Amino acid sequence: MAPFLISFLIFSAALFAAAYYVWVVPANASADVLQQRMRELRARSGQRRTASPDLIRREEQGMFAVIGDFLTWIGPLRRLQEMIDQANLQYRSTDVFVVSLGIAIVIYFLLGLAGMNALALRFGLAALFGALPTLYILRVRNRRLARFEEMLPDAIDLFNRSMKAGHNIQSGLETIAQESLDPVRMEFRKVIEEMALGSPVEDALHGLGKRVPVIDLKFFITGLILQRQTGANMVEVLDNMSLLIRERLNLTAKMHAATAAQRFSAGLLCAMPLVVGLGFWVMKPEYIRLLYTDETGSKFLTYAIVSELIGILIIRKIASPKL
Repeated sequence: MAPFLISFLIFSAALFAAAYYVWVVPANASADVLQQRMRELRARSGQRRTASPDLIRREEQGMFAVIGDFLTWIGPLRRLQEMIDQANLQYRSTDVFVVSLGIAIVIYFLLGLAGMNALALRFGLAALFGALPTLYILRVRNRRLARFEEMLPDAIDLFNRSMKAGHNIQSGLETIAQESLDPVRMEFRKVIEEMALGSPVEDALHGLGKRVPVIDLKFFITGLILQRQTGANMVEVLDNMSLLIRERLNLTAKMHAATAAQRFSAGLLCAMPLVVGLGFWVMKPEYIRLLYTDETGSKFLTYAIVSELIGILIIRKIASPKL
């Protein structure tokens, strides 16, 4: 067992080192070349380095920057970083990954110390607890996107009134950035800042659509780009879009109100096994102890947990209709 483990560790270290030199080193070399060119431009213009602003946008590194250099080539980490940015959180995907991995390892060993012998059950519970940071990020992201979607019709109305007054697209976007509320104001301010730094309108709007993946916002961005490229009158189209979004949100609210009793019943059914388990843990702990100390009991507990999770997903899908 020991030679196999040593060989696995050596192979993993060699693989990470190769990935580092293939992915990170060329990126760092390109960044160094860009910095050298910026220094030459500042020297030619007669500006001192201390007095001139740094025009290179850098991404803040987390606490585990060294590990991040090895793991940046992993696709799920890039997707996790996108979700963190969409949630407007100041985390780094590498930090979240390392914290989640640490939580999973600690839970795994704590379950072993508690007497749980089923490895599959220990792995499953450790993975479930390790996923808690990611679930928290998803919850914050979904709440923020829902808030943005609720405020989007008012933002479109502000833009339309600015266009009817004779202003251009940039002035309409500035009106949204000044008169609306967060998170709409925050995101459109980023668009205005990017355009002020020289970014084309199309690129700034596409960046907004990437930061806020709301389908209605993508329609709005597509309309603005078409208006800019073709010169078409998009005011009436945007008016209809604002009305359509409001009608859909009202219908969604009515459906949530109509299914409130069903969703409450679903939550009660999903919480009942946990409440019963905690009750037995307090009153008859020997009944619960057999579920993780005995091999047969561990199999039953694994089956119960998997069935509970599947039931939660099915009930949530049935009781939460979406338009």
